[in-house]
Amino acid sequence: MSYSNDFRKDAINDPFDNLRQPFLRFLKIESSGGILLIIATLLALILANSGWANYYESFWKQDFTIGAEFFKLTKPILFWIDDGLMAIFFFLVGLEIKRELIAGELSSPKKAALPIIAAIGGMVVPAILFFILNRDGQGLEGWGIPMATDIAFSLGILSLLGKRVPLTLKVFLVAFAIVDDIGAILVIALFYSSQIHWSLLFIALGLLVVLFLFNKFNIRYIPFYMIIGWVIWYLFLKAGIHPTIAGVLIAFSIPTNRKIKLKDFTFRMNKHLDDFCDEPYERSITLNHKQLASIDNMQSQIDKVQSPLQQLEHNLHGFVTFFVMPLFAFANAGVVLTGVGLASFSTLTLSISGSLVFGKIAGIFLFSYLAVKLGLSALPNNINWKHIIGAGMLGGVGFTMSLFISNLAYESIILINQAKLGILIGSLVAAALGFFYLKYVLKKESV
Repeated sequence: MSYSNDFRKDAINDPFDNLRQPFLRFLKIESSGGILLIIATLLALILANSGWANYYESFWKQDFTIGAEFFKLTKPILFWIDDGLMAIFFFLVGLEIKRELIAGELSSPKKAALPIIAAIGGMVVPAILFFILNRDGQGLEGWGIPMATDIAFSLGILSLLGKRVPLTLKVFLVAFAIVDDIGAILVIALFYSSQIHWSLLFIALGLLVVLFLFNKFNIRYIPFYMIIGWVIWYLFLKAGIHPTIAGVLIAFSIPTNRKIKLKDFTFRMNKHLDDFCDEPYERSITLNHKQLASIDNMQSQIDKVQSPLQQLEHNLHGFVTFFVMPLFAFANAGVVLTGVGLASFSTLTLSISGSLVFGKIAGIFLFSYLAVKLGLSALPNNINWKHIIGAGMLGGVGFTMSLFISNLAYESIILINQAKLGILIGSLVAAALGFFYLKYVLKKESV
């Protein structure tokens, strides 16, 4: 029996399904991750302001050693989360950026123009507003904090609005958040890295060139990239460049090519499926040798049709979304609220929260409006200016990346706590504004 005709019939019935389903799965993971982030944040706040506060604080400061006798690296647990696990987060971000540049929303000038310009506005205006609000206060070096957008949190809020949200609005939000990540990565690399040891940096860059040569010569064995990648991470750490930047650069070296063409994949999969189903149907809990061989052959074809980049992106998404980011939030969102006076809200906290909320809305909307009016881009289908305003509000949810930058920007625990408080307040206000505003707009449009 043959299943090739049914396969082709299904593909004809919904020709865009192959493009739509992976994106919908991505949204589902990111939305669930946003809810988990909220839970982790609340737990951190509760513990930091409870009788367990000392245990909570001291736990992250305990040393943890990775390595063997010939090589050991001992650092506090918080370091392994912020600089180790978050390097995996940045690696995943790099994979997403590369995919979007090659075949996604950033793959052509026409597609990329609106989210790129919107993201630039969403970074520049909040930074300027931060300087204006905080010009007479402490902590000016934290100007990069309100530039960030948390894609998991913002999509998590958007998912609560259900199916009324246009898919193109979700795509726009994802695309400009990815561009926003690029900007945040550049800011960290250029302004929040310590004194550079050039000899170690040149060795790391040399190893990075080796990875790109692997790519050029079609070496697809992922462990090669990972082993050399962790050496590069270590050299970046010792060189004074924030090691999470290594994660992004390594991601750009991962191959994107398939081993077989889609046409050949379809033909071979149908053949192996036919071989599997040619065997008589039996009430047996085991498969025979021919069926097992067919399954092995199909798995081989599945491995060949996926690029290493997509394989890694697919495999890491759940780990990063459901473990790395919630753990980062749990370790870093524990702001001590007791004893916070009005002074905390009059300078740094107010500057960050105000810049996240009003700076993001103004920057994303104004730059998007100018891009369309100047003919540089056009609004996507099913999106209007009210939707862009709502997306601008959700863009103010800076959380993960903002917390990350605040740890790099400040050494004083007082400034760090004030900054975290500003991030939490700004992100909460932005999330609430975006949710209730879009709920009202979408409900009115559906009537």
